[in-house]
Formats: sequence, C-alpha cells, structure tokens
Amino acid sequence: MMRDVEMFEGVEVLYVEDDPQVRESLVQTLELAGLTVRPFESAEALLSAFTPGQAAVVATDVRLPGLDGVALLERLLALDDTLPVVLVTGHGDVSMAVKAMRLGAYDFIEKPFAPERFVETLQRAIEKRLLRQTVEDLRTQLQDRHGIEAALLGRSAAMEQVRQRVLKLAGTNADVMILGETGTGKELVARCLHDHSKRRDRHFVAINCGGLPESLFESELLGHESGAFTSAAKRRIGKLEHANGGTLLLDEIETMPVALQIKLLRVLQERKLERLGSNDEIKLDVRVIAATKADLLKLSDEGKFRADLYYRLNVAVLELPPLRERREDIPLLFEHFVAQAAERYGCERPDLDPDKLRELMAHDWPGNVREVRNAADRFVLEGGGESLLPVSAPGGVNLAQQLEAVERALIEQALSRHGGNVQRVMEALGVPKKTLYDKLHRLGIELERFRGDRP
Repeated sequence: MMRDVEMFEGVEVLYVEDDPQVRESLVQTLELAGLTVRPFESAEALLSAFTPGQAAVVATDVRLPGLDGVALLERLLALDDTLPVVLVTGHGDVSMAVKAMRLGAYDFIEKPFAPERFVETLQRAIEKRLLRQTVEDLRTQLQDRHGIEAALLGRSAAMEQVRQRVLKLAGTNADVMILGETGTGKELVARCLHDHSKRRDRHFVAINCGGLPESLFESELLGHESGAFTSAAKRRIGKLEHANGGTLLLDEIETMPVALQIKLLRVLQERKLERLGSNDEIKLDVRVIAATKADLLKLSDEGKFRADLYYRLNVAVLELPPLRERREDIPLLFEHFVAQAAERYGCERPDLDPDKLRELMAHDWPGNVREVRNAADRFVLEGGGESLLPVSAPGGVNLAQQLEAVERALIEQALSRHGGNVQRVMEALGVPKKTLYDKLHRLGIELERFRGDRP
C-alpha cells in the first residue's frame, strides 16, 4: 500500500549491517523512499547510540560479528519494550527468526528480498512507533484531566465551547434545553450542569420520557397520594418533588404526552405542583433540563409538541456537536473507553495498530460517542479483534481521506502536548517550519486554540 512519506518524518531507521556494500545499498533504498536512516556496522555501535523512547525503529541483520541480531533484540527490548525491531535473516536462519518473534521482534525478512518489501515493512514499523507515541500522549492527557475536562472529553474547539457554555450556565438557575443527536452525551452534559452548580449537593434526577407508559407518566412525574387511583396503595413522591432543590433531566422530551406537557408548563411557570389525589400545593426550587434529538419547533408546527412549552424551554440552549464534526477527539475518546473497558472486564488493553486508527478516523460514527464506547468494548473483549466496527458499518472514505485524518490527529496531539509552541512541535514531529505551516493550512488547524494549554 502506498504511504505518504511525510507521515514518517521525525522517525529514524537505525540499521545494522556489517557488510559495507549491502549496508550502503539498502540505506540508499530507504532514503529514496523518503525515510531517515542512521547506519551502524555492529550491534554494539547501535546500543551505544540508542536512547529508550526515541523516535526510531530498528532493522538488523541476524548474523553479526560480536553481538548477534537476536541478542541485540533482547538488549533493546529490555531498554524499551515497545520498540519495533525488524530482523533480516538468511535462508538458514528462519528458525532463529521465529524464536526472535516469540521474544518480541516486530517482523523478520528472509534474504533475498525485494527492496520494496523491506521499505514496506519498515514503514509499517514506523507507523506502529508513531501510534504508540500517540497512545501514550493520549493516556497522559487523560491522566492530566480534572474538573469538567475529565467529564467532557475532547480537545476540539467545538468541545471547548461546550465546556465553557456549561460552566457559564451552571452558575445560573435557568432551565436548559440540550440538543444533540443520539449518543452525543446529552445526559452527561446535564449532569455536568448539575455538578458545577450550587445545586450539586442535592438530587440529580433523570427521567426518560420515552421509557414510561403514558398511564404511569403523570404519577411518575408529579407523584400521588394513597388511594389516588386503584393501585395507589401508599403515597409516592414524584420525580419533580424528589429533585426539589436540585436538577431534573427530562430526556427525550419530544416523547412526552401532550396532555402532560400542559401540566409541566404550569409547573415551570408557577414552580408549584400538586400530587395526584391532593389539593395541597408544593413549592418547587428545581432546575429543569430538557434533552432532545428532535426539532421541537417543527414538531410544534405539526401539533405534536406544545409551542408554549417549546418557547418556555427554548431560553438557554446547549447544542452538542456530532462526533463527525470533531474527529480530532476520536482517539482520545477511544483510549478513554478502552481503559474503562479493560478495567471493567478485567482484560489487558490491546494494542491499537495503524490500520485500526485509520478505521477509527474514517468512520462517520452515526451513533456518536456511544458508538465509540461500544467499539472500545468490542476491541477489548476480542483482544484487538479483526475490525473495530460492525460488518454492516458504512464505508465510503478513500485512502487519502484516511491518511489525512491520521495526520491531523498526530499534529493536533503534538500541538496539544506542547501548548501550540511551533518550535517544539517542529522538533517533536521532525518537520521543517514551512512543511508544518503548510500542513496546518491544508488541514485547517488553528494554532490559537492550542496555545496556553501547556507551558
């Protein structure tokens, strides 16, 4: 598969070969393919120059004077167990190479081999190294999160706006309407509004308007007195009253029966309620948050939702962006859910390979964050699995778009890590200033939103 050589900038191939002619020939082959190569004539020379964690992969011949390739592999992995090491073997060394694979070698190539295969193998090794660095950066970011950033994950400008809006509204008593597609995290945002408000020490009560039979809805919301109806054996405190002093979330409010919408409107206007079977009014101090994926104005025009309730709720509005509009947040979210799933199921975290990262970035995620969480669960339960997505998941994204998505993720991770400092990002990615700015312009990445995040 053809790869964009710019993706490999900043990562060295450390190549060990004791035969000068072979070494010179293969170094030239790799450099013509756009890779950066540092040659060594012995394992000992490479070990003296190697630093754990450096942006590099290793290719080494198995048969070397002094320390051989397998021993070098063991030494290197003892220093850096995530380092990709490719072994070059002769025909009689295959059994030795198989042993090396068990020890942790990334791959081996048997002589004689086509130069293109050597290049392709090392490109894949570099992709793995870059991906490992990205995953480690993501984990560091997750560990460094606190407050609302730990709850509403994402480095995109869209999510930063959501967090700022949540904090601003949390300091008020205004009722709030949250708009967003399925799986965008409407309930999570509602809880953040509660947790960052003065109501945080009182109840947060969530009710799914689509999950209750209409016959039970009024009793569930308003409560009832003993004997209010045939099955009312004792008094029941309704959700609104239980949330008094705190916050009530009405999820999928578009499914609320129209007759009950009238009663809810009255409660919102008067901040009082009467339990079923009672004439006593109960004063309410409750923030009501309505969440919906529907166009309530359109529904009101169609007579399916009361216009007066819509306008009563449509004062403070929070609109949540779908995941396809903030793709740069996908790796962070996926890593977060993988960590949660591994802990929940008692499994190890599988390695995310470059192909799966491209798969993540290319998918449209119609189920949004909820779909990412499900994909992370499958990934952990299947130990990496064949595919992150269901077989029926829609495709339609070409290779260039996939590579661009990965490139965007890597650049934005570096920008985030270095607080938008161009010089440090250039050094981290190993790209010239002009190349970096060209990429920023082409990908539409704004430096300003990353500046000030880190020193």
